[in-house]
Amino acid sequence: MSAALVLPLLSAGPSATAEQPAPPASGALQRDFTAAAAQYRVPQSVLLGVAYLQSRWDTHGGAPSVTGGYGPMHLTDAGAALEEAPHHTDSGEDPRGDDARPARTGGEAGVPEVSELPARLKTLERAAALTGLPAAELRRSPSANVRGGAALLAAAQKQLGQPLSADPADWYGAVARFSGADDTATATTYANDVYDVIRTGGRRTTDSGQRVSLPGAPGLAPDRTQAADLGLRTADTGLAECPKTVACEWIPAPYEEFGDGDYGNHDKGERPASQGIDYIVVHDTEATWDTTLGLVQNPEYVSWQYSLRSSDGHVAQHVPLKDVAWHAGNWYVNSKSVGLEHEGFLTSPDAWYTEAMYRTSARLVKYLAKRYGIPLDRQHILGHDNVPGTTTATIRGMHTDPGPYWDWAHYFKLLGRPFTPSAGPDGAVVTIRPRYAQHQPLYTGCVKAGQPCAPHGSGAVRLHTAPADDAPLVKDIGLRPGGQDSTNGVNDTGARASTGQQYAVAGRRGDWTAIWYLGQKAWFHNPGGQPTAVNSRGLLLTPEDGATDVPVYGRAYPEAAAYAGTPVPVQALSPLPYKLLAGQRYVVGGRAPGEYFFAPTFETAGHRVVRGEEVYYEIQFGHRVAYVKASDVRVLRP
Repeated sequence: MSAALVLPLLSAGPSATAEQPAPPASGALQRDFTAAAAQYRVPQSVLLGVAYLQSRWDTHGGAPSVTGGYGPMHLTDAGAALEEAPHHTDSGEDPRGDDARPARTGGEAGVPEVSELPARLKTLERAAALTGLPAAELRRSPSANVRGGAALLAAAQKQLGQPLSADPADWYGAVARFSGADDTATATTYANDVYDVIRTGGRRTTDSGQRVSLPGAPGLAPDRTQAADLGLRTADTGLAECPKTVACEWIPAPYEEFGDGDYGNHDKGERPASQGIDYIVVHDTEATWDTTLGLVQNPEYVSWQYSLRSSDGHVAQHVPLKDVAWHAGNWYVNSKSVGLEHEGFLTSPDAWYTEAMYRTSARLVKYLAKRYGIPLDRQHILGHDNVPGTTTATIRGMHTDPGPYWDWAHYFKLLGRPFTPSAGPDGAVVTIRPRYAQHQPLYTGCVKAGQPCAPHGSGAVRLHTAPADDAPLVKDIGLRPGGQDSTNGVNDTGARASTGQQYAVAGRRGDWTAIWYLGQKAWFHNPGGQPTAVNSRGLLLTPEDGATDVPVYGRAYPEAAAYAGTPVPVQALSPLPYKLLAGQRYVVGGRAPGEYFFAPTFETAGHRVVRGEEVYYEIQFGHRVAYVKASDVRVLRP
């Protein structure tokens, strides 16, 4: 079942300035849909349904999506954007994250060349030919963009030999074709989502202050037989492990031996019999779909379980869920997680993700969470940027995707777990939840270091040393051992708390709230008129009585005695440079015994899982999670 479409109205867009003309009237976009539907004889509900699944009717200020899609109709012009290096090739992070093997950065594999962009990434060019409008206007003008989308739908309807009918039920094939998918399952899944939107209906105020509505049509039954005329391939589902509600194919990552003890690009396992799966890690590839598939099929590169395509939400699985992929930069997390790579390359400072991919990803996560009993919260559904470094030396190399522009609030609404208040105004816990579209903190470094990024909605708040905007940002001694202040850089997570993360309240003063963060009191702006957090309930812990501080770890490994009688070498318990100080409190995310998966060889006969008596708590310690020994702390009962 899809999440309900009816969303709360957001505030109107920005007011006019001397440099910026007044925004169009709030009903202009609705009129654009009406006019385009009439001009190209496309049912307005079909045009609105497709646009919602592409962009939720947002315009993003004319900026492209992660796959070079523009405007409400997500007309693609990926050739106008520059591809960046895939994120596993940068920063020196070892995606495997295991001291038992030499570090593997992934960079040695190189980036496959894509000789030609597929048709799904060039729809703006076709829209320009059909409408006679310049490509620049289709990118910049929402009105022109909607006309371009209507023209593409009408052209698809004609190509399928279907009439330009006024009945939305007659447009199933054209909607499926609009997806750009090259396989029948993905095209029909996309069309089914569009018709679910049309049946449900809804209304929304967009990121530019436009009020758009779509009346529901509960009894609408589209003609699904039209899918047979699309002439698309049948995807090989093979060993794919996916819910029936997503289109999924099997594109395996290779498990190959290179000699001299080296192998790639994942490890064989027997999960969940050998180890529980406790986490799902959300990544952004910063590479095109074709590049992503080329990399994961390279035995000398690294791996993840699933890739998700932005344009239509298509899913490819690469590594069986029982096996351990190399993706998160932390071996403890890798061995107990599933990695999801979402297609995207940074075409623009405020690149965005399609609704089609958000919905498919949410369905996949719900399926995985139910299968393995994973809680649907931000202590277990992690971004790559929430995974801790394994040791002090690895902290600075840890990745920062999917970053501050991933819409966690919308994602969790699709998961059926929206972030809502669960405590009164004096609650001991807060859940970060700014209003994404209106909350646009300044970031720098999207294009050049120190250069401001384009304004864009964000799910992250910035943390200060005092309740004032001009107070310094809190420090992260792991990222900056010299004690320098954190920055507003887009990749600087040192003073950042993201939507859904929960923290213990350390104080309140006027429009500011303080939380315990990386061993210090950190303040964020949380005004009553436009709050950036909700009051919540949660289990808290603090150092044991008499302890001035306790160590914090990036992995929950067993004590030395647990390795006795096994061929597994003792893994060092390496505390991070932070301390959890007396009097401070942190939200508990989970409780588990220390565990280590020993898998240093291609042959699996010597693989072992070592479990200890030492128990750990996962906590929300900073922007990333961390672990503390249960023997070092006491849990505070609500």
